[in-house]
Amino acid sequence: MEIGHNVMHGQWDWMNDPEIHSSTWEWDMLSTSRHWRYTHNFVHHKYTNILDMDHDVGYDMVRVTRDQPWKRRNGFNLVINTVLALGFELGIALRHLEIHEVFRKDRAERDAARARLREFSGKAGRQLAKDYVAFPALTSLSPGATYRSTLKANAMANVIRNVWSNAVIFCGHFPDGAEKFTKTDMIGETKGQWYLRQMLGSANFDAGPALRFMSGTLSHQIEHHLYPDLPSNRLAEISVRVREVCDKYDLPYTTGPFLVQYAKTWRTLAKLSLPDKYLRDNADDAPETRSEQMFAELEPGFAGIDPVTGRRRGLKSAIAAVRSWRRARHLPAASSSATDDLAA
Repeated sequence: MEIGHNVMHGQWDWMNDPEIHSSTWEWDMLSTSRHWRYTHNFVHHKYTNILDMDHDVGYDMVRVTRDQPWKRRNGFNLVINTVLALGFELGIALRHLEIHEVFRKDRAERDAARARLREFSGKAGRQLAKDYVAFPALTSLSPGATYRSTLKANAMANVIRNVWSNAVIFCGHFPDGAEKFTKTDMIGETKGQWYLRQMLGSANFDAGPALRFMSGTLSHQIEHHLYPDLPSNRLAEISVRVREVCDKYDLPYTTGPFLVQYAKTWRTLAKLSLPDKYLRDNADDAPETRSEQMFAELEPGFAGIDPVTGRRRGLKSAIAAVRSWRRARHLPAASSSATDDLAA
């Protein structure tokens, strides 16, 4: 992840080295780099976390926000994501392939989809032959390995890579606090609001040098989405300045321990496997999404200078205030219910 993802973002193009240039790099995965550069670098990074525009929102397989209507298959959210994690490189390839366009009525779109399918078939065929035919056959000639042992080792390595990639990527956009958006949110969006959406729609996780390297520095997903072509070794450095800006304007900066962030993504998948009628929170005020309706109870003029602390009050303080009031309302109800149960 430290090499392929970052190279294809053009982070090292300034070196003019054809071996690590985004226009020539082909990575060791089923999907073609050309398809990925369009659907990821352009679509995902431009329309980050916008439902029905950013296909990385649940990969059209799992429900990750209450903004998505519940469907029966969402009841298998946890099972589907487990299967997706095990075969994540195939899931990415098929998502970027947009195979449904093969059946479009428009001839130009249909021909383009068929061309992508041919490119994918060629790349995937070569990849599978390398991992499960050629390399096992070569190692079978040595006394230290057999065809079967190498085949099993390659399969296990690919599964480990898939599960790890799934974990890192899901931690970047699906923990609590990583906002989801709808198409109406981008109407009239200014450049500054675009940067704000990138920040609010992304989440970091705490990492030391080893974990940072293993995750391709996607532990700094917020900074990566603000500056996608900035070399990854600079993200930790600029994160200090990004935090300072967030603190100055009282904006949320979503981060936490890796395992906690990953657990929150699974918790969201578990909760959203249920229909909305069984969920306490709605799309206006939920851990994974919210709207301006959440702040309807705030008094006029809340945004501004806090008369007590003298600090600017912004989105972070507004969210905290509303959540605090909501918890206070729920506590008396819960206490009353518990008292009634004891009396009974």
